[in-house]
Amino acid sequence: MYARVATFQSDPADIDQAIAMVRGEVESNQTQPGLEGAKMLMLVDRETGKGVGITLFESEQAMQRGDAALNAMSPGAGERRTSVEFFEVPVHTVS
Repeated sequence: MYARVATFQSDPADIDQAIAMVRGEVESNQTQPGLEGAKMLMLVDRETGKGVGITLFESEQAMQRGDAALNAMSPGAGERRTSVEFFEVPVHTVS
């Protein structure tokens, strides 16, 4: 398993709007091309406006396709992507 970890910064007052946008995309069940089979975690710090998006992929190739798809997407109004990192996930208990 592989993970793409993106860090975001936004105004703390806009956190609920960012959550609603991501939740709406996930609940629509309309998977963006390149993100088929990916799993996602969204972490937020409501005090600072910092967010972390962790997207999990079954293979390194799937992660590369997913990275291209996610880079093509806009982070959202008032939010900016501050970093993107890639990791192998040798141990996981989240299903």
